[in-house]
Amino acid sequence: MPFAIIRARRAGARLAAVQALYQMEQTGQSAKAAIRDLMDDRLGVGPDEQPVEEADSDLFKAIVLAMVEHQSQVDKAILSRLSKGWKLSRLDSISRAILRAGVAEMVAHTNLSRRILLDEYVSLAHGFLDVTEANFVNAVLDNISKDLRPEEVA
Repeated sequence: MPFAIIRARRAGARLAAVQALYQMEQTGQSAKAAIRDLMDDRLGVGPDEQPVEEADSDLFKAIVLAMVEHQSQVDKAILSRLSKGWKLSRLDSISRAILRAGVAEMVAHTNLSRRILLDEYVSLAHGFLDVTEANFVNAVLDNISKDLRPEEVA
């Protein structure tokens, strides 16, 4: 399979993971139910409701389940990079879902470089958020990636 298709499938998985985390937060749905819903209905549909390359379902599930398994560590990592006194609830729901998915993947999937993951999630942020908010997500994720993977910082 050509690398461009593999990359598109992974990007689709990350998009779906963000959608699942958002859906879980908004509805109180379990990870298993959100995964099932997206697998049945929307895996491979972009923010503009247009089909995208079929998402990598294994990666999608792995990111969502990593977030659930490592939520305490993920949320602590995010909180450590927010302004003093900020709570996660102060973040926009989409920003929170993007940050959580990105940090969960950094924690659980150490086979990909922090730079690749940062690029992927910042690209998602630019697809959903205005420039200011996307730049905020970029800065927070960049700092968290340096905290979690200091050995990768040159």
